[in-house]
Amino acid sequence: MLQPAPQDVGKSCGVDFEVKAFATDSIDLEEDKISKKSSVRLLIRKVQHAPPEMGPQPCAEAAWQFFMSDKPLHVSVTLSKEIYFHGEPIPVTVTVTNNTEKTVKKIKVLVEQVANVVLYSSDYYVKPVATEETQEKVPPNSTLTKTLTLLPLLANNRERRGIALDGKIKHEDTNLASSTIIKEGIDRTVLGILVSYHIKVKLTVSGFLGELTSSEVATEVPFRLMHPQPNDPGK
Repeated sequence: MLQPAPQDVGKSCGVDFEVKAFATDSIDLEEDKISKKSSVRLLIRKVQHAPPEMGPQPCAEAAWQFFMSDKPLHVSVTLSKEIYFHGEPIPVTVTVTNNTEKTVKKIKVLVEQVANVVLYSSDYYVKPVATEETQEKVPPNSTLTKTLTLLPLLANNRERRGIALDGKIKHEDTNLASSTIIKEGIDRTVLGILVSYHIKVKLTVSGFLGELTSSEVATEVPFRLMHPQPNDPGK
């Protein structure tokens, strides 16, 4: 479901899952014609657990060439693993190699949630759900390696409209939506909202006129945010 703003009224955008049982004396009776008195419904919560095997360690590299600089600005981003569980800190290691004549003035790291609503169209919502930054500068012809730790939690995003959440039952609390796994043969529209996550690293680079002409460059690394397997004693 998509989280409404505090002032919003009405039903939230999302998908409900339920188990329905009914009694009838006709095997040919269509389900929508069954009397409510002859059926019961139980709302259930769909939980997406992490697969038993993790994928390769996520990493990304990018380089940018600037005017009046013979060599590029290079950045590499590395995560410790592919899957993180809800409530688990995410350390992001960033290495900036600045071979340009410019100064990298700020490094900002974000967890961005991408929600693709396939219920009625194909809308995309990209929302930052955790942010950290450092003002430590990277002067020309130098290198900096920094690890910033992010913690994406619903508790820090409760007032924000459009954040995708896992389903909940009645007044139970929930969490940020888990990454969607689409199995072969499954209709995407049945899932309603497809969710993915990535780490975005943004560098603020000085310009010729100082603050007035600063520019930003960015790169992304995908990862998955999920629940652990039920039989995992460590979680």
